[in-house]
Amino acid sequence: MKADGRLKLDRIGGFPWNMIEGENCTVHVANTGKTHSGTILVHQTSCHVYKEAGTVERTQDNMEVRLDEKVTNEKETRALGIEVGDFVSFDPRTIVTDTGFIKSRHLDDKVSAAILLNLLRVYKEEQIQLPVTTTFAFSVFEEVGHGANSSIPAEVVEYLAVDMGAMGDDQATDEYTVSICVKDASGPYHYEFRQHLVALAKAQEIPYKLDIYPFYGSDASAAMSAGAEVKHALLGAGIESSHSYERTHLDSVVATERMVDAYLKSDLVD
Repeated sequence: MKADGRLKLDRIGGFPWNMIEGENCTVHVANTGKTHSGTILVHQTSCHVYKEAGTVERTQDNMEVRLDEKVTNEKETRALGIEVGDFVSFDPRTIVTDTGFIKSRHLDDKVSAAILLNLLRVYKEEQIQLPVTTTFAFSVFEEVGHGANSSIPAEVVEYLAVDMGAMGDDQATDEYTVSICVKDASGPYHYEFRQHLVALAKAQEIPYKLDIYPFYGSDASAAMSAGAEVKHALLGAGIESSHSYERTHLDSVVATERMVDAYLKSDLVD
């Protein structure tokens, strides 16, 4: 808490500070269970006061939460029950356009979670029996590094991370296909597993792209780093502007769901 009653932040996950500037947010107060709204801003915001408002580097020292409360000092902010360690969430601002685009924060990795939940619903309602024992896991730790690297059932031999495809210069990934990862910052993914996914995509005419994500890690790569004895692969919908105000298209979501469904209904990699 700052002397003027505003809040300083510490990041969880990887995003530059400028990617959250101007974002409305919610402070979740652990002590009271209440929430308080606010806005994330650089301290030198007013161009009528700060000559460097547009050029100052956005850092942890000058980014802050402007609370929507009548607070002017640290004591008044603490009186709200706010304390170090309280979480701050960003408003997702989710929009689905008439042209099929989905714009929101946290599409990495809400899109894949929605795909898996929808497949589970379909399998239950249609009483579909998968060919091998399959475990679905939803991790909330991937962005902090250790991912779903523990509690992996002993019988697991294949580990498919359903995450996102990173877009940008020199990337093959787009917003209209499923992206299958060849390699990321952790190293290459299992070759035969990857080729198995490619063969399924070709056989079922699922539009796909192969790609390398240079600054990226997944739950599967975290499991490998922890010593898991599994074959690992990674795929996901193409997400534009990852960790900022993200976007994808329904075509990519559908292609990714078809890819996961095809894999789950296939035999194990030899």
